[in-house]
Amino acid sequence: RYFRLAADQGNATAQFQLGALLRKGGDGLPQDLAESARFLRLAADQGLACSQWFLGDAYLKGLGVSADPAEAARLFRLAGDQQMSEA
Repeated sequence: RYFRLAADQGNATAQFQLGALLRKGGDGLPQDLAESARFLRLAADQGLACSQWFLGDAYLKGLGVSADPAEAARLFRLAGDQQMSEA
């Protein structure tokens, strides 16, 4: 509940956390891949590397978005440019 409140107010970290929770479901939230991708996009657009990586993975696997390897690669590069080792 607090993540959603902060996420709705534009907090990138909360948007990422909510996106990650919605991706797998848990803590009282059902799995919702489309909503997960939406929150991950909001945080990724603010430059949060972990969200860029998670969203890239969603595009790579088609989780809540249409699979798009080129968009996945772009997002992985953005995360890597911020020294995210997974990228």
